[in-house]
Amino acid sequence: MTYKIGQIVPSSNVTMEREVPAILAARMRAAPERFSCHASRVRMHRVVAEELARMNADLGRCAQELADARVDVMSTACLVATMAMGAGHHRETERQLAEAIGPMDPAPRVMTSAGALVDELRNFGARRISLLAPYSDELTRTVVSYIEAEGIEVKDFRNFSILDNLAVGERDPLRLLEDVRSLDVAGVDTVVLSACVQMPSLPAIEEAQRMLGVPVTSTAVCTVRQMLRLLGLPQTAPGAGAYLGSNVGL
Repeated sequence: MTYKIGQIVPSSNVTMEREVPAILAARMRAAPERFSCHASRVRMHRVVAEELARMNADLGRCAQELADARVDVMSTACLVATMAMGAGHHRETERQLAEAIGPMDPAPRVMTSAGALVDELRNFGARRISLLAPYSDELTRTVVSYIEAEGIEVKDFRNFSILDNLAVGERDPLRLLEDVRSLDVAGVDTVVLSACVQMPSLPAIEEAQRMLGVPVTSTAVCTVRQMLRLLGLPQTAPGAGAYLGSNVGL
């Protein structure tokens, strides 16, 4: 069976249209289901409050466009825009997207990358994490507070204060293998190597997991995990860390 995957992507985001298809391509080499990936774009260049708010206001249009393609599942592809709206806002975003789509049979499953991160951390059993993020100090504190409001302790974090979203997407993911060495990971259940869907991390996830000896994930990986769960499929894909079934380093 072929499933159509939809993403609402910030106009300056290039990473989610790379990492999500890459994870699903790896899965297709090991499992019978087929996937095609589709996107609708919404304007955003700098990771600042006013641009995030403007982007949020245009999400409904994107949801309607993806619904026209009869996607099976659709997700937003910007974590911080949702979390900046206040604790638990991913639930309101999901409601608004479903409302924008209106009655459909069958209706696409609707989710957000922000909700995927906190939900899949919880579903995996993570209660204490450490994370890396590209955001400003203020936005990183917002992300940490949002995660902790969902009942998950953030033991430690590092952020890189990159405001240009294109620059975030151009960051070498293998640099994360050095960045993660400065994190306090003692006693954590999971390390989130990228708490941002634009900061690339997929090539580094399994090596970081091998280095640290604890489960390593990212928002992109958690997004795929939730997509598969909503589609009723096994949440597995090679090369994407413990959250998609790899025990490398554990």
